[in-house]
Amino acid sequence: MWNSNTASEIEPSSSSSSSSFSTTLFNFSSGNPRIEETRGLMHLIPADATTTTAPPSLPVDRKPLVCVVGVPNHMTYADFCQFCGSFIHHILEMRIVRMDGMEDHYSVLIRFDEQQYADTFYTHYNGRRFSSLEVEECRVLFTLDVQYTGSIEHAQPSSASSTEQPTCPVCLERLDQDTSGILTTICNHSFHCSCISKWADSSCPVCRYCQQQAEKSICFVCQTTENLWICVICGFVGCGRYKGGHAIIHWKETQHCYSLEVETKRVWDYAGDNYVHRLILSKTDGKLVELNSHCAHADSGCGSCSCEDSAVSEAIHNSKVEAIVNEYNELLASQLENQKLYFESLLQEVKEETERKISQGVQKAVSLKQQKIQAKIDRFNKEKKFLEEINENLVKNGEIWKAKLLEIEEREKKTLKLNNDRLTGLEKQLSDLMICLEGGKTVPVSNEIKDETVFDNSKESSSTKGS
Repeated sequence: MWNSNTASEIEPSSSSSSSSFSTTLFNFSSGNPRIEETRGLMHLIPADATTTTAPPSLPVDRKPLVCVVGVPNHMTYADFCQFCGSFIHHILEMRIVRMDGMEDHYSVLIRFDEQQYADTFYTHYNGRRFSSLEVEECRVLFTLDVQYTGSIEHAQPSSASSTEQPTCPVCLERLDQDTSGILTTICNHSFHCSCISKWADSSCPVCRYCQQQAEKSICFVCQTTENLWICVICGFVGCGRYKGGHAIIHWKETQHCYSLEVETKRVWDYAGDNYVHRLILSKTDGKLVELNSHCAHADSGCGSCSCEDSAVSEAIHNSKVEAIVNEYNELLASQLENQKLYFESLLQEVKEETERKISQGVQKAVSLKQQKIQAKIDRFNKEKKFLEEINENLVKNGEIWKAKLLEIEEREKKTLKLNNDRLTGLEKQLSDLMICLEGGKTVPVSNEIKDETVFDNSKESSSTKGS
């Protein structure tokens, strides 16, 4: 579908004869690495060849071919088809590829039926976020040319004819660009865009190859990624003895003697100090095969296994596999008791640690409660002492005021008695005076009255003289 015969040779960062801008070369690859891998070059027009003004200035010699660079791996094929759903009817074909140096992203080559839709797609999606919840932006570049440099096959090629037009594995209809768009996954399997848009999984519907590669294992202790061994009993990942030696330390602590080398998938027995694996995964088809299997007649010079009957060889193979499985079962059964004791010890340690933490927590809580209660008692004692001092001062003030009140009462009594005596004397003198005035008799007066009479007469005589 992507024709490489008409590709023109364009050097990186050099101007072509028909354009006034430079192109940038990107190496890409596609295919399942375990079966077949296709490599190639893309000549992309860099972003600085266009301007950000409105309307944007587009390259003169552009083609209806664009590349969406740096799509996150968590976006499935259906998510990307939904992202560019308004242009899906104008897309002839899409191809998912891997860009060198972008392990957690993939790129999409898109070919449109007309140039105007490619321009509209560029202006609409370039710089736009894939989702409102993400920070990754859609980066669209015009593609000038796509060249395939080679293909590496790791398995037997298919016997199907390359001249026959392929069909969609989902709907079994012909993959015709004129009728509907075609999407080629990263493992080189083609589908109709409408068919693959209903596939919610990130894996390929045909070979189940997932574009989201598994994360690399690391040592649980030193975080290294080299020379890793995984315990087949509990799954602990540690580095080998030529690194930090955490795998063998795990064996000494737990007595889990079987460990699988992550890189070669071989099993090592720490107790026997040798390899004990019998079956390994075939790199061709991923099936379990016997390690170092050879023909039974190899010692006699037979160059092939055609001398054996297929049923007999199959029976021998099945018996060997069954014997190996029984051996593994016995080995695992022998490790179950040790594993049980190990996990029981772990549970006991966890139980003791939990009880210790609970007791410490209770003691801490009790001590904190005692401190709070003691602080309250001290505060209440201070308040009690303060109130006692106030009460004592009030009692003293009350006694003082009582004494002053008694003194005032006695003084008032004396004053009242004196006033009563004077009032009695004056009343007696007044009665005597009234008697004298009524009877015309002279009555003896007291010295006070005499003085008052003399004073009155002297005033009267002085007033007469004056007149």
